[in-house]
Amino acid sequence: MSQKQAQDVQTHSSPKLVFERMIQATNRHDLEAMVALFAPDYRSEQPFHPERNFVGSAGVRKNWNFFFTTIPDIQIEILGEVEEGETVWAELHYHGTQTDGKKHAVRGVTLQGIQADQIIWARLYIEEVKEPHRERKK
Repeated sequence: MSQKQAQDVQTHSSPKLVFERMIQATNRHDLEAMVALFAPDYRSEQPFHPERNFVGSAGVRKNWNFFFTTIPDIQIEILGEVEEGETVWAELHYHGTQTDGKKHAVRGVTLQGIQADQIIWARLYIEEVKEPHRERKK
């Protein structure tokens, strides 16, 4: 290991720890702390919903300001996570109540690329949790 690599190991948190800090900032609704964890040129991709893709930490701010405003009690639960190199894979459950009283629940898997204590990119496979179909009583 080179001296620079050794210094990087000593001065940077593990990708998993950075990811968990992002979840904690989200659950505290601390927009500034959350945005600070994203690289200025961060790339967000949603392969099932490409119209939701964006680039830049300004997009993170806009996106999460919207969620904090419209779902004021939003929380994210980590159902499972794995760190592989600079990538964190996680199964997440987002839930809360929208300002109109409607319950909000989505679940899915995210992959996050993390370098030097910043989230560089993410790929999200997140879908709405539908209420189970209930038979009507006759």
